[in-house]
Amino acid sequence: MKWNSRIRCALVCLAFTALFSAFSFRLVYLQMIKHDEYAGLAAEKHVYKQAIYAERGAILDANNEVLAHNTPVETVVADATHLNNREALIPLLRDALEIPAGELAEKLEGDRRYIVLKREVPVAVATALREKLRAQNLRGIYFERDSTRIYPNGTMLCHVIGFTDFDHRGIQGVESSMEEYLHGQDGYRFIEHNRAGQEMVLYRGQERTPRNGYQVHLTIDLNLQNIVENEIDAAMREYTPQKATIILMRPQTGEILAMANRPAFDLNERSEAKPEQMKNRAIIDMMEPGSTFKIVAAAAALNEHKVRPDTTIFCENGIWNFGGRPLHDHKAYGELSVQDILVKSSNIGAAKLAISVGEQKFYEYIRRFGFGERTGIELPGEISGVIRPPQSWSKISITRIPMGHEVGVTPLQMTVAMATIANGGKLVTPRIVKSITSEDGKTVSTFSPVVLRQVISPETARQIGNALRGVVSDRGTAAAAAVPGFTISGKTGTAQKVNPRGGYEQGKYVVSFIGYLPSDYPEFVGLVVLDDAHTTKPELNYGGLVAGPIFSHIAEKAARYLDLQPHEELGKTPSAGQVALTNASHR
Repeated sequence: MKWNSRIRCALVCLAFTALFSAFSFRLVYLQMIKHDEYAGLAAEKHVYKQAIYAERGAILDANNEVLAHNTPVETVVADATHLNNREALIPLLRDALEIPAGELAEKLEGDRRYIVLKREVPVAVATALREKLRAQNLRGIYFERDSTRIYPNGTMLCHVIGFTDFDHRGIQGVESSMEEYLHGQDGYRFIEHNRAGQEMVLYRGQERTPRNGYQVHLTIDLNLQNIVENEIDAAMREYTPQKATIILMRPQTGEILAMANRPAFDLNERSEAKPEQMKNRAIIDMMEPGSTFKIVAAAAALNEHKVRPDTTIFCENGIWNFGGRPLHDHKAYGELSVQDILVKSSNIGAAKLAISVGEQKFYEYIRRFGFGERTGIELPGEISGVIRPPQSWSKISITRIPMGHEVGVTPLQMTVAMATIANGGKLVTPRIVKSITSEDGKTVSTFSPVVLRQVISPETARQIGNALRGVVSDRGTAAAAAVPGFTISGKTGTAQKVNPRGGYEQGKYVVSFIGYLPSDYPEFVGLVVLDDAHTTKPELNYGGLVAGPIFSHIAEKAARYLDLQPHEELGKTPSAGQVALTNASHR
């Protein structure tokens, strides 16, 4: 019996030892081995990671005028596990945030820990709401500092700047293409609240400070942009075109000084904008350029030494049958020099210049001028246009393409092509971004001029430029584009509007003028394009009579702003009709 008692006692002790060993092992297992896992689960219940958003960088013009910046706002959020009186909260939030009570009740149901009630709440509204919550001892509502994007110039430069979404990501324009620089690097911190909804400082040190976005400086000059915007608005009132585009560019560097499209929209009210208003037509609209394209045929023939500026070409007295189809000039011209083919804008003359270099070589020059490829400007959505290779041309294509038919180009491509003439024959990549700087003004990156290739010789460019001077004279098609005291080289374009279903639309035209000033030392190239302008008489619906005067107004004001010195009175006194049209265009 005594031996059995000892055995039972030993077994009991052994059982207790095993039990306590199991508890000890379990305790060690939970506190040491599973510590991180359960600590994470606990943190998920009581701690959340709050993003600290980096402030988006500002967008500035070439003179540091602000085009886009931020203003402080707050985001109102709720933690459903901390709400102590839903019935009292809902009417208070309804009045302060202007959210229907039913919507609030639906949002606050359940036990979600992070519920966004409203974004972009003005600081004054958030402060007043915070005081009312404190006064009534209502818990579970929190406020996060944020900012919203402000565009002080409204519609101005809307297609260039673009805008951001609720997550501060750029959409369209520079806001999108420069997202990497503008967005910055968001920070974060961990927050824990006690049962009373008060923040505990346990995790206060576990945070990362945000790095604010860089500032993007554009090549745009807001003063020149204002001139362009006023003139394009005046043109819309007078001619009521379906759409319009104006571009100013510095030919030596490729800097875009101004860019405007119509229709347009207010960047601060973008939710109300229609899709047609949001298109940057300077880079995504494809058009047949009309006679402005004749500079390519003339440049190719001169650069290949097939002709000289004074070489005469028979222009068939206004009608020429080629490939079984007639080609017409707007007047019956006989012998015209190469120079006068551009001055008079002869279709037949331009066709014969292209024929002199041959289909393959002419196509090569079209591509060398940059047509058929994106220009590379720092804006999203740019298209390359349509340039077909010679093997897909018809028998008459060699006579139609030189006059700007059977090709699709963008307004910016046409501007770059004329800049090639203006800068001595170099194809320069257009630029809209000048530099990137940090908040404290340190330069992060600069964008230097990029010369892609020498398209034509400087001598050929000079010869074309001299010929284009005659266009803006009493002898040419754009006398109304002249600016007193300055020499201007330019070219008009009048193209029948392409019908999307095939063929051309009767009585509808895309009229344009592109030129540079001064001719000898160009400070800027300007393009004016109006799609389906409405004039009092059909015979007035030409590039020289509609787009030419608009260019003149812009160039005169731009020359005054840039402090360019007049050096020559150009041309003779305009005709009475030209004076009347010009005065009407001055509005």
